Amino acid sequence: MPSKHRFVTLDVFTSAAFGGNQLAVFPDASGIPEDALIRITREFNYSEVTFCYPPSNRANTRRVRIFTPGKEVPFAGHPTVGTAIALHVLGESGAALGADAKLVLEEGVGPVPVTVRTGGGAPFAQFAVAKLPEIGPPAPSRGMLAEILSIDAEDIQASPMAPQNVSCGLPFLMVPLRSVDAVSRARVRIDRFEATLKSSWAPEIFVFAKDPEGGDAHLRARMFAPGISIAEDPATGSANACLAGYLAARAPQKDGTLVWTVDQGIEMGRPSRLEIEADKSAGAITAIRVGGNAVMISEGTLTL
Repeated sequence: MPSKHRFVTLDVFTSAAFGGNQLAVFPDASGIPEDALIRITREFNYSEVTFCYPPSNRANTRRVRIFTPGKEVPFAGHPTVGTAIALHVLGESGAALGADAKLVLEEGVGPVPVTVRTGGGAPFAQFAVAKLPEIGPPAPSRGMLAEILSIDAEDIQASPMAPQNVSCGLPFLMVPLRSVDAVSRARVRIDRFEATLKSSWAPEIFVFAKDPEGGDAHLRARMFAPGISIAEDPATGSANACLAGYLAARAPQKDGTLVWTVDQGIEMGRPSRLEIEADKSAGAITAIRVGGNAVMISEGTLTL
């Protein structure tokens, strides 16, 4: 007999429909066969789809598995924000609608705490990373990166703002550029990517630059992940968590909370806004948070 499975879709890291990053959430995936999870994800053709299950620890909200069209990943930002908001709007967060909710999502990287705020516009969710920044092996040369990104080596910043491999549960290659124009001009050359980065520690590329129109704490960014079947991602919370760690490590402040806003997805026609924070104590990073809005778009059932 066919089985039916409820899903909802959201646009994440936006307060307006048809912007941000698309996400499908299955609030109860217990009856979905294991071999169908990746096929369902490819059917939606979004950057990610999440599948929710009862938690391993009853004190937590849900166990959540996150799939891209290429593979399952242990952690991702826009699925974390979107899933938390979806569960709250569907009445499954344990908090009343209109009230703030505190959820803990069990992801591959570990328990991820998420706060959802509602009232006065699109719901807002903020998560704290389960893993503080880890620095990976040295990044490729500026010349190699310029070839991969179809830009000039001079477009890429040098030390102390040099490219660096960083992970907060999912590794990314941070590539700081000198201008928003350079961010917009970047195009991945698949032949050079496959020859150099595809099998590296951090094959997902995150380019960014300060956007002077928004002030010193405002940035523009793009994320390319052809190795996991994502040519470009309109909003990437996990990469922006790494960005917060990258920027905080280079900030002169030794104590307090540092805050930035990041616009992503502009070149794709899906504008996204992410709010990122890092706490420092005696020069050490002690916490990183990523937040943003999400809009419920649709709901339906999938028949297997």
